[in-house]
Amino acid sequence: MTEKPLSQGQLIWRRFRRHKLGTLGGAIIALLVIVTLFAHFISPYDYATQRRRFAFAPPTRIHFFDRDGRLSWPFVYGLVRERDPRGRWIYREDTTQVYPIRFFVKGDPYRLFWLIPTDIHLFGTGELDPNSPGQIFLFGTDDVGRDLFSRTLIGGWVSLSIGPLALAISLTLAIVFGGISGYFGGGWDNFIQRAIEVLNSFPGLPLLLALAAILPPGLPPAISFLLIIMILSLLGWGSTARALRGLFLVLREQEFALAAKAMGASNARIIFKHLLPNTLSYIIVSATLGIPGLILAEASLSFLGFGIRDPMTSWGQLLNQFTDSTITNLTYHPWLMIPGFFIIIAVLAFNFMGDALRDAADPFSVQGR
Repeated sequence: MTEKPLSQGQLIWRRFRRHKLGTLGGAIIALLVIVTLFAHFISPYDYATQRRRFAFAPPTRIHFFDRDGRLSWPFVYGLVRERDPRGRWIYREDTTQVYPIRFFVKGDPYRLFWLIPTDIHLFGTGELDPNSPGQIFLFGTDDVGRDLFSRTLIGGWVSLSIGPLALAISLTLAIVFGGISGYFGGGWDNFIQRAIEVLNSFPGLPLLLALAAILPPGLPPAISFLLIIMILSLLGWGSTARALRGLFLVLREQEFALAAKAMGASNARIIFKHLLPNTLSYIIVSATLGIPGLILAEASLSFLGFGIRDPMTSWGQLLNQFTDSTITNLTYHPWLMIPGFFIIIAVLAFNFMGDALRDAADPFSVQGR
């Protein structure tokens, strides 16, 4: 009995699974997506709640042994703020105040998946008073006492979603204009290619900054978020459109495309039924490799103060605090750099997965053999 031949998608998936770094990158991306989807539940506090009494508090130490050295349920000591001889606020643990870490505790109200109202959080100390010394700040706090762990998780939703959303618009433009340019040629091809050349002639980051700077500062956060997506999309489709144009130029001369045309198939049917499916491998790889660039672009804009703004947050916006007193923050508040590590991890994971998909989609690659 002969085995059923594997489809192109099955072959790509089989080759992809052999790529260890690619599968690791995919697993990390899946973990980040799951964590950000449940960010409000996992976070012990609301990302916008200010606890000014605990401004610039360092990461909280979790203890597993009591003062007598005996194994104990995880707990934290009370946090006390004092001034050092130089007038700076410092924090120390009050070992007379013990606060066990509890699971599924009540805390700040939120909407799970932005729909379901609830106030249950995965973990916490159960202290609802924002001035209570029994606080748990896994990543420390910022300059107004907001929990950096909660803000990092919530910010991950913005940083991870802005790439795919911007890429969806960008790819749509690239497919439409690249397909028209490559399939029809002639005047359409000349006009579209000259437009892409003009678009690519502008310096990327300065143009992004200029377009982001003209956004009114009083815009609602959601509108500002959508406009940032539109800006990134409109500036990022040219190179992909050119690559798709080249693929369409080759594919339109293939036997299957010429046979469809000879049988009276419409141009739309030839493009969407015969040509476009043969570019899906490139589109998937291009999308995977394009997301890291969009994440870094958003992070750059937000870091420089032209992207996501309060009360919304993103990983780049969390790093914006380093634009003032950078040396001081690095010296006394190094935990503020933690969101930057999430950017690094996400970008590396997408790059690993994109490289693996590129190798898997190429039947002549070493990995695919």
